Amino acid sequence: MDVVLLSRMQFAAATMFHFLFVPLTLGLSVMVAYMETKYARTGDETYLSMTRFWGKLFLINFAVGIVTGITLEFQFGTNWSRYSEFVGDIFGSLLAIEASTSFFLESTLIGVWVFGWKKLSRKAHAAVMWLVAFAGTLSSLWILLANGWMQHPVGYTMRNGRAELESFMTVITNPFGLLEFLHTVSGAYVLSAFFVMGVSAWHLLKKQNMDFFTRSFKIALVFGLVSSLFVAAIGDTHGVHVAQTQPAKLAAMESHWETKTHAPLHLFAIPDEKNERNSVEFGSIPGVLSFLGYHDVDAEVRGLRDFPADERPPVLLTFISFRVMVGLGTLFILLTVYGIFKRNRLADSPNYLKLMLFSIPLPYVAIELGWVLAEVGRQPWIVYGLMRTPSAVSPIAAPQVLFSLIAFIAVYGLLGALGFYLMLANAKKGPVTASQ
Repeated sequence: MDVVLLSRMQFAAATMFHFLFVPLTLGLSVMVAYMETKYARTGDETYLSMTRFWGKLFLINFAVGIVTGITLEFQFGTNWSRYSEFVGDIFGSLLAIEASTSFFLESTLIGVWVFGWKKLSRKAHAAVMWLVAFAGTLSSLWILLANGWMQHPVGYTMRNGRAELESFMTVITNPFGLLEFLHTVSGAYVLSAFFVMGVSAWHLLKKQNMDFFTRSFKIALVFGLVSSLFVAAIGDTHGVHVAQTQPAKLAAMESHWETKTHAPLHLFAIPDEKNERNSVEFGSIPGVLSFLGYHDVDAEVRGLRDFPADERPPVLLTFISFRVMVGLGTLFILLTVYGIFKRNRLADSPNYLKLMLFSIPLPYVAIELGWVLAEVGRQPWIVYGLMRTPSAVSPIAAPQVLFSLIAFIAVYGLLGALGFYLMLANAKKGPVTASQ
């Protein structure tokens, strides 16, 4: 039993489980705010029912996400104390700002929204949900700036063996963190749109509340199309920045072993890490990797062999995560573009509705793989270029970590089962009347 591996497994399990709920919170808050604004402006009771129905699913999702998020942060003290000691001056300040401002603001505003239906005017109540969406997005900004600093540390000075804050403005304007924020939040919007479309498709296939779920589907469809296109655009920009700041990650993403100019992109490849090559590759397109990484078809792309073996990320997992994520992102664009042409004939498009119903899990897969790519692709560094992951763990025994890992999985399993059961039960139940 290796304490480093077990600690990484525990943090990965907690993070990935928590991130099953965060994206839906971010995206649903925006769509619920839009629906309630439509009600505030038109007085249309259907929009009020939509607000209440999707708002209830938002609240269930938010509650489970909160519980898992709180326990996640404790691990910086229990499992990663040496890391916390090394970067606490920078990383800790960003988390403190997130908790003391954005998180408490979001939680307070949700309370106002839940209990303020009969105490606030229509417009004021809708405005509260917009503020909830803003606070949730702001919370994610602080978290992703902290992660962005781990990926590309800036604005610090080394003093007494610690990274200490030198320029707060440099940290919060770190391009890596800002690009990561835009990519993650837009991905969350795609996930939320597909969730709403999938649930709506189930009811439309059942011929239940046709007007209600047709409107819901159309709102999510436009939201999903715009978001999926933005994900692709910002992903391209983020990829160029990764090429500049983490060239080993770029090489692993494409299983690129030999440094080349006019570097090709392989449509299909099977990495062979042991022999430092691809055992199978075909469909090579010259210059495409150079263009994707540097927007120059003749640019030089460093190969994995140029990096010491102990400074390369795990190639196979990084490569697969990237390919599947990009493939799913392309699929989301195609599905939403096709849906635009079907939007006025949804009731007569059962095959498309079935496809959207079964597509609900796909954005979850894509967004989780995005985090696998970001975190595994950064290895062996916990702070890129400054601190290796094995140096960051707490001086604790492996059996202690194993016990807590098993406990986390058991508790999170129960929470997940309860959360998804409540989501499924309320999603299948359908809308309630405004008086309810």
